[in-house]
Amino acid sequence: MRVTGAHGTPWDLAAPPRRVISLVSSATEVLFELGCGDSVIGVTPYCGRYVEGLAAPVVGDYLHADAEALRALEPDLILVTSGIQAALGRRLAEAGLPVYALPLPASRFGILENQVAIGGLMHRVGVARALSSRMEAGFAELMASVPKRRPKTFIEMWCGRHLRAIGGLSFIHDLLELAGGEPVPTPTSEAYPRPDLEAVAAARPDAIILFQEPEHPVDGATLLAERGWTWGPRLIDSGIAKGRNIIHDGPSYLETARWLRRQLSG
Repeated sequence: MRVTGAHGTPWDLAAPPRRVISLVSSATEVLFELGCGDSVIGVTPYCGRYVEGLAAPVVGDYLHADAEALRALEPDLILVTSGIQAALGRRLAEAGLPVYALPLPASRFGILENQVAIGGLMHRVGVARALSSRMEAGFAELMASVPKRRPKTFIEMWCGRHLRAIGGLSFIHDLLELAGGEPVPTPTSEAYPRPDLEAVAAARPDAIILFQEPEHPVDGATLLAERGWTWGPRLIDSGIAKGRNIIHDGPSYLETARWLRRQLSG
C-alpha cells in the first residue's frame, strides 16, 4: 500500500503498521474502535479521555513532540492533523519520520472520511467502513427527528484564553445541526471566527454552549452577567469527557450529538 505523509512524503505500507504513534485523540479512539489498540505505542495527554484504560505512554501533544525521542520508539506510522498540528507534522516529516496528516474535518462527513482513511492505513478498511456506516445511520436518525422549533443556540469556544465562535466550515456546526439547534449568528465561511458578541446579543439565543479547557476554566454565569445577557439563555457546559466534548471528532462524536440533543430539548 502506497501512502503519503505530510508534504507529499510517500512510503509503502505493504503490511499493517505495528508501531503507531497517535498525536490526535480522535485518531487514537478510531484505532481502538478498529481493534488496532495493540499497535499504539505512543499518545498525547488527551487520548486517555476517549479510550478507557489506555496504557500507551504519552510521547507528545498537539503542538510539541521531540523528533529524536519519537525516532527511538521506531514507529512505522505517526498520525497528526493538517490543522493546528501542521507545523509539527512538517517538522517530524522533514526529520524523516513516517508522518500521515489527516485533514481537519470541515463537517461530519470529514469525520467519516478520516475513519476510513485510518482503516485503510491499518488494513482494516472493512471494519472502518462498518463503523462509519453505523455513525451515518445515527446521523440520519437524528436529522429525521429534528424538532420543528429549533432553539437558537450560540456556541462559544475558549481555547485557553482565546474566544472563538463556530463557523460554517467546522464539524462542530454539524454537531449543533444534529442536536436540533439553530446556530446564531448565521454561520460564516470560516471554521472558528472571532465572535461578534453584539450580533449574538441581538439574536437573543435560547441556549449558549460553552466549551472550556480545564487548565483555563471559565465561569459561564459570571461571563453572561458581565455581558449583560440577562434574558435567561440556557447555559450548557461542554466538558472534556467522552460523549460531551463538542470539539472532539472521534467515533464518540455521535454520542456527543445525542447528549447535546437532550440538553437542548430538556
